Amino acid sequence: MHNTARAVYARYMASRLIAGFVLIAGVFALAAVGLGGSDDPDPVETASAAPAQTDAPDQAQETTAESADADEAPAPTTTAEPIEEPDNYGPRKDLVGLDGWLNTDAASLDEFDGKVLVVEMWTFGCHNCRARIPHTQALYASHSRDDFEIIGVHAPEFSHEAEIPNIEEAVERLEVTWPVALDTEKTNFRSWQEGGRRFWPRTYVIDQNGDVRYDHIGEGRYQELADTVQFLVDNPPAITS
Repeated sequence: MHNTARAVYARYMASRLIAGFVLIAGVFALAAVGLGGSDDPDPVETASAAPAQTDAPDQAQETTAESADADEAPAPTTTAEPIEEPDNYGPRKDLVGLDGWLNTDAASLDEFDGKVLVVEMWTFGCHNCRARIPHTQALYASHSRDDFEIIGVHAPEFSHEAEIPNIEEAVERLEVTWPVALDTEKTNFRSWQEGGRRFWPRTYVIDQNGDVRYDHIGEGRYQELADTVQFLVDNPPAITS
């Protein structure tokens, strides 16, 4: 009887130990789902964050991202409360090596100089990029083209997202009406995010002098984006040579 009791107890403890390992593995799996790939040099993080798809050649370096503070509300209007002047992160980079533009006759980012610009790295297959679009549409509708513009830099994650007819169809279907720069070789996606991990979506605000005044990865912080744009429209920086 004693042997039987010990055997039952041993099986009980073994089952609890297995359940514990399964729970821990599940936690790590959930943590990895939202990360995608990464260009972090730590091989442990890179391996755990690799996405399941294998279509894109650079998945270990680049990832879609969703901010922890993503909100589901419609895009905000600017707040009535005053906000602090946004930080200045220095001059923007150019957009080079493009395969053309959609929704504009422009041929260069320089043609938008003197306006407040929202520049967003995105791709139509990215869920988090698509989730931003309704908020971006509302922001676009709230400002005149005289002093504000949005530039979507379309950089594909997978090969079918690099085909221009597919991009054109997605832009129309998703009702993206602002200018779209076709960065099909991801030249600018990489150069604008050099020195760190690269993400879809990533959103910048550029002031009238061409300086970066806002930088956000993933969804969320729509009110902060709207307030930054409004502040720069209302308080243009002194013109620099």
